[in-house]
Amino acid sequence: MHLLAPACEAIAATTKKLEKARIVAGYLQSRTPEEAAASCVFLSGRAFPAYEELTLQVGGTQLWRLVAELSDKTDSALTAAYRKLGDLGAVAGEVLPPKKGDQLNIMEVRNAFHAIAQARGTKPKLDLTRALLARATPLEAKYLIKIMTGDLRIGMKESLVEEAIAKAWGATTKQVQRANMLLGDIGETCRLAIEGRLGEARMRLFHPIGFMLASPVETAEEAFTFLQNAQIEDKYDGIRAQAHCRNGEVRIFSRTFDDVSSSFPEVVDALSTFSGEFILDGEIVAWKSTTETAEFEEAAEKFVAHALPFSELQKRLGRKLVTPEIMRRVPVAYVTFDILYSDGLLVIDCPLQERGRMLDAVFQRTRNPATIRVVNAQGALLFEPAAESPDTTDSEIIRAPVLRARSVAEVERFFELAQARDNEGLMIKDFDSPYSPGRRGQSWIKLKRELATLDVVVTSVEYGHGRRINVLSDYTFAVRDGERFVNIGKAYSGLTDKEITTMTAWFLAHTLDDQGFRRKVEPKIVLEVAFNAIMRSERHESGYALRFPRILRIREDKLPEEIDTLQRVQEIYGRQHGRS
Repeated sequence: MHLLAPACEAIAATTKKLEKARIVAGYLQSRTPEEAAASCVFLSGRAFPAYEELTLQVGGTQLWRLVAELSDKTDSALTAAYRKLGDLGAVAGEVLPPKKGDQLNIMEVRNAFHAIAQARGTKPKLDLTRALLARATPLEAKYLIKIMTGDLRIGMKESLVEEAIAKAWGATTKQVQRANMLLGDIGETCRLAIEGRLGEARMRLFHPIGFMLASPVETAEEAFTFLQNAQIEDKYDGIRAQAHCRNGEVRIFSRTFDDVSSSFPEVVDALSTFSGEFILDGEIVAWKSTTETAEFEEAAEKFVAHALPFSELQKRLGRKLVTPEIMRRVPVAYVTFDILYSDGLLVIDCPLQERGRMLDAVFQRTRNPATIRVVNAQGALLFEPAAESPDTTDSEIIRAPVLRARSVAEVERFFELAQARDNEGLMIKDFDSPYSPGRRGQSWIKLKRELATLDVVVTSVEYGHGRRINVLSDYTFAVRDGERFVNIGKAYSGLTDKEITTMTAWFLAHTLDDQGFRRKVEPKIVLEVAFNAIMRSERHESGYALRFPRILRIREDKLPEEIDTLQRVQEIYGRQHGRS
């Protein structure tokens, strides 16, 4: 660590990516293979390789107290240092006393992190963390805390570590990226590069691969320009989910790479009926079923499924225990639209159309073939009942319907049908496109429109992060409820740097209560915000929260008395849920 910390300082001192990669490559070449591997993990901003899923479970508040204890500084002194420097690691580097003695080796740090993760109980974890920080110099402690909090802030991403590995041992960046994606361990990838064995990397199931992302378009006309060789799907309003399956063993990962299997046990159970090894990409949505007469000769009655608002799905997230009652109240379905891996083969380089045929083949492997059947080319999702009653806790695994459009008018019609099914809009995907993990391009595009906009007033502000640490860029805002303002959301995107600088000066001059990192301000600045949905929420006094709020503009032409009301919010919420 006594060598890694100075290397991190050098990396932080330059803004040039090539120079950062050169510094990392030189440092890695100077270490033993074991030290280089451990260093790669730390330089990626992690305490452990991604696949291990270990956590230290030592929070920022606990680290703050340890820094205060070891530095003998008051809380106000630490707060002042934090306001100046922007993160706790940098604070530790400034306030901790100099140390003399044995140098802290990178392998000792790795072993200490594992001991902390494996310790049971708060006190044993804190004792081990205190012992580690007590041995460290201020510079070493700075980067130990940065790694522990996952907030390295030296302009490094794992992709830059991959480039450095390639540079150090004469591989191509693509070879390194491929091995790291398969293994989920940048350290093991480094070892393979050192040994010239990157080509031997094999897929390690049950660690998530980066999700392919879509670029937005604003109109059906714009969307139609991408349709020469493309398919159309509904854009579902749920959580993106990657399912890893191996002959009954199933784990589900969110877009943030969190394991969410425990939140959706019925999806796990349904996927466990499929045979073989595969990784699926799709969306978990809250789903309701109603009995309707079908317009098809082969059946007189079907269960017709419709999406529920995302706010319903939120009731399932983060729960340690999902009861049968919750599963009945908020049933879910897993809508699958891609496959990334199948029976020993990574298939992301195959064209989408070919992957679609592979995905269709997966649906022939289930021991419960009545789970789902799409019968309508227009994408109206009609299902055979999975049990005798639609009030079941079984989950459907859905093969997302695929459409083709021949005109702008048809794109508009499909868009309206998607919204009528309570979905967000449309996804348009190039038939010939490979699956590009973690990348956003023109191969996938999305057409959706905001639910509405609201005029709101800013009630409190916070300092930002990274390059915005010295400006007030995070705004909490409210709507009007009679004579008072009630908070409904928080936004930090949409304004230019110049606007944020101007607003910072205004907010500093109109602060009602300075709480350090946060300030309550005079409620006079009116913003127009867009959002995707309104959800019930106990977090805000209004009882509601906006999903994905974005600042559209500052409404200098409006007074706070003219902003939207809580009644307007309730009306939008009612329309969203099909109530007048």
